[in-house]
Amino acid sequence: MNLRGCSAQILGHVLNDGQSLTAALEHGLAKLKDSKDRAFVQALCFGVIRHFYALDFMLSRLLSKPLKQKDGDIKALLLIGLYQLQHMRVKSHAAVSETVAATSHKPWAKSLVNAILRQYLRDAETLQQACTGDSQARHNHPDWIVDLLKHDWPEHYEKILHANDQAPPMALRVNLQQGSRAAYLDELTAQGIAALPVDCCETAIRLDQALAVEQLPAFTQGRVSVQDTAAQLAAELLDAQPGQQVLDLCAAPGGKTAAILERQPALAGLLAVDVDQQRLQRVTDNLQRLNLHAETLAADACQPASWANNRQFDRILLDAPCSGFGVIRRHPDIKLLRRADDIVVLQALQAKILAKAWQLLKPGGILLYATCSVLKQENEAQIAAFLAEHADASEIRIDAHWGTARPHGRQIITGDRQMDGFYYAKLHKAA
Repeated sequence: MNLRGCSAQILGHVLNDGQSLTAALEHGLAKLKDSKDRAFVQALCFGVIRHFYALDFMLSRLLSKPLKQKDGDIKALLLIGLYQLQHMRVKSHAAVSETVAATSHKPWAKSLVNAILRQYLRDAETLQQACTGDSQARHNHPDWIVDLLKHDWPEHYEKILHANDQAPPMALRVNLQQGSRAAYLDELTAQGIAALPVDCCETAIRLDQALAVEQLPAFTQGRVSVQDTAAQLAAELLDAQPGQQVLDLCAAPGGKTAAILERQPALAGLLAVDVDQQRLQRVTDNLQRLNLHAETLAADACQPASWANNRQFDRILLDAPCSGFGVIRRHPDIKLLRRADDIVVLQALQAKILAKAWQLLKPGGILLYATCSVLKQENEAQIAAFLAEHADASEIRIDAHWGTARPHGRQIITGDRQMDGFYYAKLHKAA
């Protein structure tokens, strides 16, 4: 199988059909058995999506006229070719010849792809320089996202944009119920896996290089999980105590659910709720691997009357649906698939879920609001509006050595301490 052709099919589902890169890869990689082939295809797809705006700008300069919509597969191959030549260590003659070979299903495109890629090799410096004169190509983000980030973070937006285009580090969460972080670091060292502890989170380890989970010591036994450090902070902030009832809203894929249970095994119960039954299955799968137990429920967080049965909880984690602007480096297709008017819709949804969740919190209880966003309107502005409308709510200040204190809550900017962009606010309900 031609790996460039396979990559083009996957990219076509994202660029032409609006499918998420995660879903497209899951389907496309299933056809490949060799782990090196899978890794190469994944690197191509992530790379093209991550650098799409610059690559697309250069391609538009190289083509004498735009390709027809029905030839989106050829456009994907051209982007793949350009990405290899600019960003990968593939030898240029191999990158050109293998990409050309992937056009066998459309013989007319062979000469076009060959000519475009060879022209790029001749004019690479000029084309790359031209990118600096185009806003979207220079920032490698759509202008509307740049404008939002620049408005919220005028001193940091360029850092955020740069971090979004980098491959994220691989972070691990050590299950302290099965042994110490120091002991697990020793196990990694014994296997020649370079890693360091993360000082702002007692469970976090950051690997020097990403690897397959099958290579991690005792992964299948639940000794460790893959989770970004920023997301690991949720369990510590929630601070669930023995005998308490905990609700995890919008819980899938379950990393925070598991972290809460690992940190506090003596809970009276934990209910993990998510609206998506398929994604909820991932919560169940994660808990099974870790030998942890929670009640899971596919239900709409906006309609607790239909499922809560008058239950109330001592602790609630609301990992609110959001733009995902703090995890673009992990999900670069957000730059292509998200739309400006989505943000207003998400804001309204966040406010609704937060108000409904508050009704489920016991007096004296704590609700932790979290997003993987860096947009103020989804974060500190959302909390300010909630506090203004709920006299029984007060904010618990988060004092920490990570992130930045905001008028409400605490914000992690993408790339700070190599973490994802994340926001937390801790709310107390009057007794």
